Amino acid sequence: MLQPFAKAGDSLLETLPHQRKRPRWAHFLLACTALLWFPGAAGSALNCHKICICASNIVSCSKMNLTTVPTGLPLYTAVLDLSYNEITRLRSEWTPVKLLKLHNLLLSHNGLHFLSSEAFIYVKQLRYLDLSSNSLRHLDEFIFEHLVNLEVLLLYNNQITLIDGSAFVGMINLQKLYLSQNQFSRFPVELIKDKTPVEKLSLLDVSSNKIKVIPINDLKVLPAWIKNGLYFHNNPLLCHCDLYTLLAHWYIRKLNSAVDFKDDYTCVLPGPHKTQVGVFDLSGDSMNCSTFKEADEEAFLEQMLVLGCDTKHRGMLKTWMLPGNVMVTSGSNQTARVLPDGNLQISSVKPEDSGTYTCLAMSDTVNETMYVVLKVHNFTMNGSGDALSTAYTTLVGCLASVVLVLMYLYLTPCRCFCCPGKGKTQGDDSIHSSMLSVTPTHEDPALKAELNRHVAFIDSKDLQGQNGKLNPNGDDEDDDMDAEAGSLRKGRRKKSVAESISSVFSDTPMVV
Repeated sequence: MLQPFAKAGDSLLETLPHQRKRPRWAHFLLACTALLWFPGAAGSALNCHKICICASNIVSCSKMNLTTVPTGLPLYTAVLDLSYNEITRLRSEWTPVKLLKLHNLLLSHNGLHFLSSEAFIYVKQLRYLDLSSNSLRHLDEFIFEHLVNLEVLLLYNNQITLIDGSAFVGMINLQKLYLSQNQFSRFPVELIKDKTPVEKLSLLDVSSNKIKVIPINDLKVLPAWIKNGLYFHNNPLLCHCDLYTLLAHWYIRKLNSAVDFKDDYTCVLPGPHKTQVGVFDLSGDSMNCSTFKEADEEAFLEQMLVLGCDTKHRGMLKTWMLPGNVMVTSGSNQTARVLPDGNLQISSVKPEDSGTYTCLAMSDTVNETMYVVLKVHNFTMNGSGDALSTAYTTLVGCLASVVLVLMYLYLTPCRCFCCPGKGKTQGDDSIHSSMLSVTPTHEDPALKAELNRHVAFIDSKDLQGQNGKLNPNGDDEDDDMDAEAGSLRKGRRKKSVAESISSVFSDTPMVV
């Protein structure tokens, strides 16, 4: 015979022995325990037909004019959409139970202006959080520290003016952070520096804020896979040639952040008028910045060199081709080898290592090719210093020689003829004095008469001899040749010839 239908709590009590002897409070306790035993019982209070729309593990409560988060959410909820409501405060008790399967939470367009520091303590498995288009003004310290599994965080189109330096500490898996269309003026450089807590961040959007200065030196050293997703356009940046050089390099590398928003990178020229121009126009008449060109790698002989394969994507498989399209393989006798990080190491650089190296990077979805031009100098790194030292030594030697010549010309000790009271004795002429001057260096009265004679300068045309040869004696051609021939046959030399010879070694002038 069929029994009347009983309630779930009563049927459970009947199956347990001696239940009717227990007090009433014990019955109530057992009933609550039974509710916890059944999967999803805690969320059964949610009415998926009136308040939200439930589709499998997706709960959509969008555009329901809600002011608070509905209670009794199913434990199996994986996606919760609360966008386009009026939830202005997200308190710590918005969910009293742990939603361990919740990985997407959407809270955009709610006018949200308060976030509790414990708002995400029961949803640690979140991987996607949308807080965009709200009224948030401050991001306090450690506000997201419980979201250790979060990968994407949307905070764009808020009113954020202050970001605490430790607001994102603990988010070790964060990959994409959208902070555009806010009101802050400081570039959050701590998010992209080396050894940052947010080490997996590959996209940072701080566009359309009030940033005037960016840390150019810090951005230059970033790997390309971070630069590729670093957006800072539509900010009132101050114009500078370093800013142009930075973005021109990114554009040549075809980085998405520069290519996709090339026309949106603007800056303000210095001056009272605050004229706004395009950053890529600074190489023209605006500031006449030097046109950027990619520089080649340079190396010296016997140097150990590492060539980087700075790809736009992270974690790609890299292979290298040497000049001449020779592939670098492991276990060969090549001087180049591929390091574990994908860079190419050349153990000892040689002149024939000059040329273009090719890095082929591949992943499941993207292929990328990079070219590195290497120029090897034909000397060692220390050799250039030796050459410079030799040049200086040569210069010093030349200067010393010039000084010695000047000293010889202008600082030669004075001869006795210029020293008062120290005249030479008669006939004490020297070859040195005759070499320097034809003026007599003594006061010999017998020689004073000689000074009244006139010095004769021999004209070269008068010395023309036979066949156009010069006659050193300056006599007539026929008479002198006959006289000299006769005197030579007799073993005697003419007086004029002897005097002309002796005049070379004496200070006595030639007289007529």
